[in-house]
Amino acid sequence: MTNTRNILVVEDEPLIAMMLEDFIDMMGHRIGAAVGSVADALAEIEAQSFDLAILDLNLGKETSWPVADALQDRGIPFVLATGGNLQAPSERHAGAGP
Repeated sequence: MTNTRNILVVEDEPLIAMMLEDFIDMMGHRIGAAVGSVADALAEIEAQSFDLAILDLNLGKETSWPVADALQDRGIPFVLATGGNLQAPSERHAGAGP
């Protein structure tokens, strides 16, 4: 039996977000929030505690690097799950490459 984790999903494509939610649920974990913008993600990080996060880097007209910064500042691990980012992570996030 695994420990249930509270997970933040930052993904702007609804079908991909739903697929991630289903997969996470099947793994026995909980989606604390699924959001599609930096502002919404930052609000959720302020409002609740997460065990980890899955970040899509390319959120249309913005990137989720500010979310990565906020997560790292709080010691919350995250993974980058993106298909549209060609830019390498900054030095601060070099260990979190896609």
